[in-house]
Parts: sequence; structure tokens; C-alpha cells
Amino acid sequence: MWKEENNTLKRTFEFKDFTEAFGFMAQVAIIAEKMGHHPNWSNVYNKVSFELTTHDEGNTITEKDRKLAEEIGKLV
Repeated sequence: MWKEENNTLKRTFEFKDFTEAFGFMAQVAIIAEKMGHHPNWSNVYNKVSFELTTHDEGNTITEKDRKLAEEIGKLV
């Protein structure tokens, strides 16, 4: 579940291993590039964490972030 905190949408996904997590990141990268909206994210072994915010709009949550979160959620 995505959580709103400090003008960001946050969520961490956990996978079986690093390879699965990295594959997920590759899928997200393709979606983000098509949308022209790139996430702040990090990866440590089998976990991928996101903080979505729209920098162009003063670092606040916009419809772009909500749409990207929705598309990311469809991958898992």
C-alpha cells in the first residue's frame, strides 16, 4: 500500500532475491521513461523503495505520481 508522507508517495516492495528485484526495476524504468516521470528509488538486495513526488511542481504529489504508483502496482 502506498503511504503519503512529507509530500511524497512511499512504498517498499520485497522480492525473492536481487535478480527478481532488479527485473522489477527494469520494468518500472520502461514505464517511467514512457511517462516522462522518473521516480526517486533505491534498491538493497531484494527490496526496492520508492518516494514519488513531482519536482517540477515544487516537490509535491501530483496526478503524475498517482498514475506512476498505479502502474508500478500493476507489476506486482
